[in-house]
Amino acid sequence: MPKNYSYTTLPPATMLNPTPVVLISCAEKGKPENRNLVTAAWAGTVNSEPPIMSVSLRKERYSHGLIAESGEFVINLVDERLCRAADFCGVRSGRDVDKARELGLRYRAAEGMSTAPALDTAPVSLNCRVRQIIPLGSHDLFLGEVAAVQVREDLLDERGGLHLERAGLVAYNHGLYQRLGDVMGFFGWSVARKEVFQKRMAQYERKRNSK
Repeated sequence: MPKNYSYTTLPPATMLNPTPVVLISCAEKGKPENRNLVTAAWAGTVNSEPPIMSVSLRKERYSHGLIAESGEFVINLVDERLCRAADFCGVRSGRDVDKARELGLRYRAAEGMSTAPALDTAPVSLNCRVRQIIPLGSHDLFLGEVAAVQVREDLLDERGGLHLERAGLVAYNHGLYQRLGDVMGFFGWSVARKEVFQKRMAQYERKRNSK
């Protein structure tokens, strides 16, 4: 029998958890050497054809102006090695400190971008061109069409398949950074034949044990 839970009602709030934590890289239009990193936990996918991503930023954030003026930003996924950097870039302003230099991080060229760089060592970088900025209140919503996706080659198998489960990605859960856990299933596993499920899950188990 399912357990009977009791519930209480909280005031309206943004309680969707966990969310991806990402590092947004951007640069000043006309001065691409003036680059910045900002952490965002409010980033998501809003369309597949064409691929469009969303990022919500407060107007007072330094990166807000850089992105609005240049029309470009790069969403860099965060793994365990970048977790501390993600926190630092969320509590320090690019107006006051060169975050990449402070953290010993490097930028690299982002394919399809004329201004915004990508973050070196990031597992995946989604290079976006701004299509629309929607004022919502405390935040502005940036909608960016993905011009290119760059992935670390160590996350590809011999056939070119991408295995993000190997990346050690981090999620943001109500004020906490947490490692993504073990694989519990895969898309369509609820209707997969038993032998297909067992074979597929055995592959993930072997990869976990080989780490």
